[in-house]
Amino acid sequence: MLRIEEARPKTYEEIIADALTEIPLFSDEWSNFNPSDPGITVLENLSVFSALQASNIPNVTYEARRRLFALAGFKPAKGKCARVLLKAEGVRENTLLPAGSRFSLGGLIFETNRPAAIGGKILGIYAQEDGSDEFTDMSSLAERDVPVGLPVFGEKAVPGNALYLVSDSLPEAEKELILYLTLLEAAGRNPVDDRQDNVFAAIRWECYTDKGFSEIKVRDFTGCFLSSGEIRLRIPDGACVCRETPREGYCIRAVLERADYDVAPRVQQIEPFLFELWQRDSRAAALIYHRSERITVRHPLASEEHILVFGKEEKGSSYRRYQLSYSGDEPGRFCRYTPGEYGPDGRQSFFTIEFLGEEHQPDTRLKDPIRIVLYSEEVMRQYEIGRVLGYDDQELNLPLRHLVQDSFCLIARRTDENGEYLYDFVRPEKSGEGALYYHLLENDGRIIIEEAGDYIGADLFVAAAAVTEGEKGNVRAHSRFRALSELPVERWFNPGAGTGGAHRETIAEMGMRFRRDIDTPFTAVTAKDYEKIALETPALCLRKAHAVIDEAENLVQIAVLPGVGGERPELSGIYKKEIAARLEERRLLTTRVLVLSPRYMEVHIRGTVYVKRHFENPRKDILETIRNLVDDVHSERGFGEPLLFKQIFAAIEALECVSFVYELSVMPDDRGQASVIDSDIYPEPDVLCVAGEIAIETVRGE
Repeated sequence: MLRIEEARPKTYEEIIADALTEIPLFSDEWSNFNPSDPGITVLENLSVFSALQASNIPNVTYEARRRLFALAGFKPAKGKCARVLLKAEGVRENTLLPAGSRFSLGGLIFETNRPAAIGGKILGIYAQEDGSDEFTDMSSLAERDVPVGLPVFGEKAVPGNALYLVSDSLPEAEKELILYLTLLEAAGRNPVDDRQDNVFAAIRWECYTDKGFSEIKVRDFTGCFLSSGEIRLRIPDGACVCRETPREGYCIRAVLERADYDVAPRVQQIEPFLFELWQRDSRAAALIYHRSERITVRHPLASEEHILVFGKEEKGSSYRRYQLSYSGDEPGRFCRYTPGEYGPDGRQSFFTIEFLGEEHQPDTRLKDPIRIVLYSEEVMRQYEIGRVLGYDDQELNLPLRHLVQDSFCLIARRTDENGEYLYDFVRPEKSGEGALYYHLLENDGRIIIEEAGDYIGADLFVAAAAVTEGEKGNVRAHSRFRALSELPVERWFNPGAGTGGAHRETIAEMGMRFRRDIDTPFTAVTAKDYEKIALETPALCLRKAHAVIDEAENLVQIAVLPGVGGERPELSGIYKKEIAARLEERRLLTTRVLVLSPRYMEVHIRGTVYVKRHFENPRKDILETIRNLVDDVHSERGFGEPLLFKQIFAAIEALECVSFVYELSVMPDDRGQASVIDSDIYPEPDVLCVAGEIAIETVRGE
């Protein structure tokens, strides 16, 4: 069904040939098959119609394909702008970045979504153990590239231990302070589905106020210092200077309430006072204002001076357009336009708009009463994209490709009963009675109108549009950015890599994802399914797993080796709980699952080996080879894998320093964990072999 394009329709010649062949089956009297026969003429017409219909069957529309995948539970992944957290370094004076401020990195353009305050400095970072009055200075974490991670909550991370951040200022009340933590992460830790899911710990964040330390709201995307990421802290009312820390200043602290870490967190760097950037380049913008007396428009596109002004005059009505006037004295729908100051580059950064007429005024009591549309030179020259004709799946081309869905908007222009123009702002895939419903194909730069609604005959114009580079915006950490306006800052850099950048998923890409999903086990059926699903448990460090299915008891026993915990690691209670929970939601309904910790069996090896004379320390090479063969914890060997005598014998004899093996014995220390057959050891399914006593005598040959 999803691959209908592979079915080849019959051609006209094939259809007419089949029809002529079947005529005798229906009529013995019809014997004239010449083109002059009226019956043949009718048959030819019907065959042409059938061929035309068949040729259109493979041309399944975009919406039809999308709905076919939706039946299988698949929707195209939306395109996203890459997001970067930026740090201002060497700030000469605190300042406020307006929304839409632009930065560049190579050929990529980044913009701010909202105003951002720049400034603030860390005065000190301190750790304190529970019940102690002493502080450990960790201010080096504010410096870049600390080579070794510092244990901010102590080597054992005991509940009650705290981390203090002291700064010279904080954002305004109810604003967020954004931190980025770079952690020394445990090798092999699985990524987490929800970065705010705290598996191993719980942390209480507090800010010093005029009432002492007060708990604050936080969004922690590090999993309580489990992996590198951002932390967003909402500043409360009444924040004030704290004098309880070694250095006085505004203070925020993190207090451990629960700590069951598999590896105590070690932090390499803390970067505060960050703000968000999004990788996109706005080519047209539709700005909304709610007052009409004097509007100051500050936007990077203000310098282009391609401006349209719209206002709502009645409730429930469409917008009317207001012409720009330098004097403001003209009667009718006019507004006074006053250019702003021009910079050294000859470009203005703002302008003002005033609605002065009494007869025609936007009603500021309505929702979104005023819209001011700004265009770049490129879009202004081709901002009219076509007319709504009303037939199914009408396609119109746009002047840009790789568009940002959330930033895109069209203007639909119609006429009222008096012939005057009405304007409506229409976003993609917005339904409603009489609405213009269309899909935006961001990558291709096209729209597909599915429902024309009340807009048949309307002319369409671009109102807002921004382009993005998708995955290219996921730039690496510590890149150097450049501000595209004059700001009192020496350097800009991002402490973490850019994330989230992607173009909208095409139907072909969604088809590939559909096939991958079919091949990915979600419900565990076979032993391999259980092993794969267990090893992918989020947030855990796992090395190996081995499942055994007891069909008689309908029981699955799975042994799992953690990646942390010393030479012979055991599964902690949290590890067992998380693995069991993941398997529980994926097991078959009547199947029971038992998660086991590894059992370790020492293997003792004794023997005599003749070695070559000219090698200095052959015994070392022999012992290292044996330990690597027997050590199932660090090798590729799995649970319960047989340890064959001939493999050990051959590996020793293959060493360059060995002449021959004279005598060799291999024995397990516990016969209850393995069976021995002809000197070969067969461990139980949840057992891993480790090196026990290795007594090898070396004899130098002649």
